[in-house]
Amino acid sequence: MLMSRLILWGGLFGLLIAGCMGARTVSQTQKEDSKTPEKVSLSEIQQASGTDNEPYLVRMETTKGSVLIEVHPEWAPRGAKRFRELVEMGFYDECRFFRVVKDFVAQVGMSGDPAVNAEWSKKKFRDDPVIQSNKPGFVTFATSGDDSRTTQFFFNIGNNSSLDRRGFAPFGKVIEGQEVIEALYSRYGEQPQQDRIDRKGNAYLKSEFPKLDYIIKATIE
Repeated sequence: MLMSRLILWGGLFGLLIAGCMGARTVSQTQKEDSKTPEKVSLSEIQQASGTDNEPYLVRMETTKGSVLIEVHPEWAPRGAKRFRELVEMGFYDECRFFRVVKDFVAQVGMSGDPAVNAEWSKKKFRDDPVIQSNKPGFVTFATSGDDSRTTQFFFNIGNNSSLDRRGFAPFGKVIEGQEVIEALYSRYGEQPQQDRIDRKGNAYLKSEFPKLDYIIKATIE
């Protein structure tokens, strides 16, 4: 039940993470890397992705308050690297928490600019092994299937450890401000439609869901 809810209500529109464009074939995946994430050591992934083991901090100023995330590359090297890249380029600034479900998740990471969403929907990156559990406070990239992560991530509000065996790999945890995440406006639930966010960005969300909270600015500390 949790899986069907997380892996996309937006899947009904053929979209999950910022507009996935379909799963890659087995032959394509094997050609890029014959080892599955479970068979690849973390050191191999870190070497391939150019990621070291040093944790880093990300401060997110939101409309409900400040949240501090401690990112651990040793948990999910590819996820930690992509997250840092997106934060440093300002991708998450002005991003709405378009999916907030009480005692479940707060999901964010679709740009308010449709052109930016279109660009990043093509930049999928490979899975990480699941090292940590999706428990309250842990932060994880959303996915629509194997090797389909792009820009969307979610904060675990409830105990979602059942997602662990389905490939959702936490890359960080909230060390300050979990109460801020739990206070995000949630009455819209899963009403915002990802295909419309893709096409119209924040113009659609501001018009039809004006009470959505959002990230004002995200920075590396």
